[in-house]
Amino acid sequence: MLPVPDVADASFLSPALDSLGVTQGPDGGTLRVWSGAATAVELVLFDEVDLDWIIDTLPLTRRPGDDGAGEVWEVTTRALTPGARYAVRVDGPHGPGDTFNPQTLLIEPYTKGLVSGGLGDWRSVVVDESFDWGGVSKPAVPWDRTVIYEAHVKGLTKRHPAIPPALHGTYAGLAHPATISHLQAIGVTSVELLPVHAFESEPRLLQHGMTNYWGYNTLNFFTPHADYATAASRAAGPDAVLREFKTMVRDLHAVGIEVILDVVYNHTSEGELGGPRSSLRGIDGRAYYRQHDDGAYIDVTGCGNSLDTSTDAAARLIVDSLRYWAGELQVDGFRFDLAATLGRGADHSFSPDHPLIRAIVEDPALAGVKMIAEPWDVGMGGWQTGNFGPGWAEWNDRYRDRVRNFWLSDVDYARRAGTAPVGIGGFATRLAGSSNTFSQARGPLAGVNFVTAHDGFTLRDLVSYDVKHNLGNGEHNRDGADMNRSFNHGAEGSTEDEAILARRRKAMRNLLGTLLLSAGVPMLTAGDEFGRTQRGNNNAYCHDSPLTWVSWDHAPWQQDLAAHVGRLLQLRRDNPALRPSRFAHEAQTVPSASVIDWYDEHGETMSGDRWTDPAHRTLQYVAQSTPENEQPNRILLIVHGNERPVDVTLPRIDGVRRYVALWSSLDERPTAEEPVFEPGDVVSLPDTAMHLFRVE
Repeated sequence: MLPVPDVADASFLSPALDSLGVTQGPDGGTLRVWSGAATAVELVLFDEVDLDWIIDTLPLTRRPGDDGAGEVWEVTTRALTPGARYAVRVDGPHGPGDTFNPQTLLIEPYTKGLVSGGLGDWRSVVVDESFDWGGVSKPAVPWDRTVIYEAHVKGLTKRHPAIPPALHGTYAGLAHPATISHLQAIGVTSVELLPVHAFESEPRLLQHGMTNYWGYNTLNFFTPHADYATAASRAAGPDAVLREFKTMVRDLHAVGIEVILDVVYNHTSEGELGGPRSSLRGIDGRAYYRQHDDGAYIDVTGCGNSLDTSTDAAARLIVDSLRYWAGELQVDGFRFDLAATLGRGADHSFSPDHPLIRAIVEDPALAGVKMIAEPWDVGMGGWQTGNFGPGWAEWNDRYRDRVRNFWLSDVDYARRAGTAPVGIGGFATRLAGSSNTFSQARGPLAGVNFVTAHDGFTLRDLVSYDVKHNLGNGEHNRDGADMNRSFNHGAEGSTEDEAILARRRKAMRNLLGTLLLSAGVPMLTAGDEFGRTQRGNNNAYCHDSPLTWVSWDHAPWQQDLAAHVGRLLQLRRDNPALRPSRFAHEAQTVPSASVIDWYDEHGETMSGDRWTDPAHRTLQYVAQSTPENEQPNRILLIVHGNERPVDVTLPRIDGVRRYVALWSSLDERPTAEEPVFEPGDVVSLPDTAMHLFRVE
């Protein structure tokens, strides 16, 4: 095997590519723009009020050098001070794949502020980046204590009655005490925000009167999305928008909550050929986007264009963007949309040793920043779950699918066929940290466990619909996943049948119990703690409306469900056996691992055939922590995965005196009582259920 080159030697980290964008100096502002193929680059300056009034144009000069500096163009002028509105124009050759036009006004890729003169008409802005952080630092939540809450900036607070209307759906609203109080009440440590990089809606959506609500259509990698700022900040300009974002981060940090950003570096809003020429395409399209020799795009994202991270320009753009958000804006982590695209080389194949993939987790400027991959894209070899290597965490889609199957589609199958299709073994592997997906060296914390996310059914819809209901998207119900592994429990959608509603509520408790008690890093989707519905729409990306906004008007059962989430996360904090950092080893003691023993419903050690027998879907999971930084701890979790009643005999284990009941999915509302059981006692479960005990 050939040695892996030192990532520090990667050409895209060359000092020749330092200080791109606008930097301030004694002679004013210096603008540096990279373009390898350009023949001319021009700075265009605009009036502060009339964005169509050009007040000056200045040519950029190609810097000398053959180490990459010769592809950097620069100009210094006293006009580039905070508040200046500007654009760049670039000329170049007109071969296949080139889209240079010296008349097109382009967004400077490193701009920290943007203003709009109309649809698709943008100006870069030099911003004042000064900010008083007040001595507040990053919370640095350890991975084993991390609980991620995936949320939409606007959708989370748009309807919150305790937040002033002027702050609804804004960065300021997200940091409002009412929002923070809820996050603390349920036990969230880290808020993962759907894209907040400046983005715009695709023309196709606008033509149909819809918008790109989720934001996976990036316009610029350095600018906060202005529409998420308050009206007052937007009126005051990009400086105020930036300050509002920083204030949100500071206020969340002050109470120990991290901010993780969902970032979209795999493609941009310029779309396929013929789409907008707003920035990178006009600066050097062949260097920034994957193309065939004839200029046709190679699309591995399904979005029309794919950033070519095998080039120095694209790779460095991403690293510099991450450095900016993690440093200047104090962001704690990133979730990379379609991250496999970033690891594709010049031959378009994926490698976990791609210099950019390694640089993201090895760059000293990004030390301690949480890096989470969505480990797939739609290109050849695009599914890469488990393959991203040390330093990376990954969305664990295998966990999602297995947990949904176990509690939903398997139960549905068993109702119709008399027995479930599979036993409990695969589910147990996921419960214990997915050791069949993540290596011993990476451990269970490499997996970000989730049952739902922004993309797909909400938790409530998962237990209420057998099929998607996406007609409102205007695509004749063709969009969105067809394989949801959901189960409506006897009626499609809304029903007043109390027996069905009770089963749905318990199914949600089983799913939440699994998620929040599994080894690995749990991710909860905003609103699922209350049983939010999107009325069966599993692809609501184009709806900026009450359909997608979190409702804060809750029925008693919804308040009960949120209380279960709070109780489960408290138990997760209190019991280190539930959150191991490493996998145990048969032949040696591993610090911060959990040693696991498995028992059947009779309290006997699980036999081989019990793991795979579909007729036996009951187990007892005993996990004992291996002390390193906390006191020793042991838990027992009973899992019963079919609708037939079962009597479970608690195992007799040497040294165990009693079992203290901590939580049960059978309870409509969690109880503060902690009844005590002895080894050999019987716990009766009427149908599907989970039951957690502390072992003493």
